[in-house]
Amino acid sequence: MDGAEDTLRRLREAFHSGRTRPAEFRAAQLRGLSRFLQDNQQLLRDALAQDLRKATQLDSAFIRQEPFGLVLIVAPWNYPLNLTLVPLVGAIAAGNCVVLKPSEISTSTEKVLAEVLPRYLDQNCFAVVLGGPEETGRLLEHRFDYIFFTGSPRVGKIVMAAAAKHLTPVTLELGGKNPCYVDDNCDPQTVANRVTWFRYFNAGQTCVAPDYVLCSPEMQERLLPALQSAITRFYGDDPKSSPSFGRIINEKHFKRLQGLLQCGRVAIGGQSDEDDRYIAPTVLVDVQETEPVMQEEIFGPILPLVTVRSLDEAIDFINCREKPLALYAFSNSSQVVKQVLARTSSGGFCGNDGFMHMTLASLPFGGVGASGMGRYHGKFSFDTFSHHRACLLRSPGMEKINELRYPPYSPRNLRVLLRAMEECSCRCTLL
Repeated sequence: MDGAEDTLRRLREAFHSGRTRPAEFRAAQLRGLSRFLQDNQQLLRDALAQDLRKATQLDSAFIRQEPFGLVLIVAPWNYPLNLTLVPLVGAIAAGNCVVLKPSEISTSTEKVLAEVLPRYLDQNCFAVVLGGPEETGRLLEHRFDYIFFTGSPRVGKIVMAAAAKHLTPVTLELGGKNPCYVDDNCDPQTVANRVTWFRYFNAGQTCVAPDYVLCSPEMQERLLPALQSAITRFYGDDPKSSPSFGRIINEKHFKRLQGLLQCGRVAIGGQSDEDDRYIAPTVLVDVQETEPVMQEEIFGPILPLVTVRSLDEAIDFINCREKPLALYAFSNSSQVVKQVLARTSSGGFCGNDGFMHMTLASLPFGGVGASGMGRYHGKFSFDTFSHHRACLLRSPGMEKINELRYPPYSPRNLRVLLRAMEECSCRCTLL
């Protein structure tokens, strides 16, 4: 093992142990950094002088939020209107020109956006571009000032690679396998009601839906009849005839989901109708980690239950996989929910409910790691589509004071400058 690999392994182990999470640890490290600067002022000045002949500057600054310029928004098919217009609002509010690329899979919405939306916007500043993967690929060859993409991690990598050629910043709203931990200390029917609602909403075609449940074998036995009860209450004895239950977007995705029904054992549902692109609300048990249903994002009305022996095992199960877009924990014990929150990482987190966290404009929405980068919703959308420009405006007068910073530098001048900077709490700007 080379030195770099050993160092990275050591640091990752420290991070996963939770060492850096307590506020006390962070404060202690910052105090150490402050001591480093204070104890080594002369050493650092000498080093800077040898490297760069660097002297000091001090002043304050303010931030001006400005539009990036020409923005590309690539939207998905599962919420083709919401996931197109919400980022568009932020881009417009920030003052950008925008190219919208709606999904070619949701054809009806794509047609409305292309034919009707331009009538309401300045067509010199906003455009809708149509097409599939080939057309999108050609579009990405052009230079944009910002790219906002919602979709799969696989396509997200393609978008990011294309953006890198022009050093274009990106927001990637991706997905992943969102875990849902259910503690023994909770009411199974309450859990079932909430999980059923947000797993089968939009026929499971939601990026923040729970992809699997982690629970004890005992809770699984209690949860199964509760899930069946909730499904029947929400969608009736025949969910296929329920106006509240959706359909799979196209034949390709239907066949993919049909294949996932072969994993584990069907405990609830499992029926399908290819002509109607219908897959019943389904619960799987006895699922193996190596089966396809646990290897890819399901994006459909299928919910695997995976048994674990303890909270620690559930957390380990979550942490040995890619960071999800959302993570859920159900328990009557606030300590259990807080443990799951403190010992894991995800784009968003919700305790004792479904994806309600993403409905609050006061909270940012976005992923981390393989589930994406960047954030939006509410004010965060405006910030995402704005360049935060650091600015300084100074008076042309008071030159006598400024003479202290001009060479040649005397020990007295440096002492005065350092004292002034310490009083302004901006010592680090010397470096």
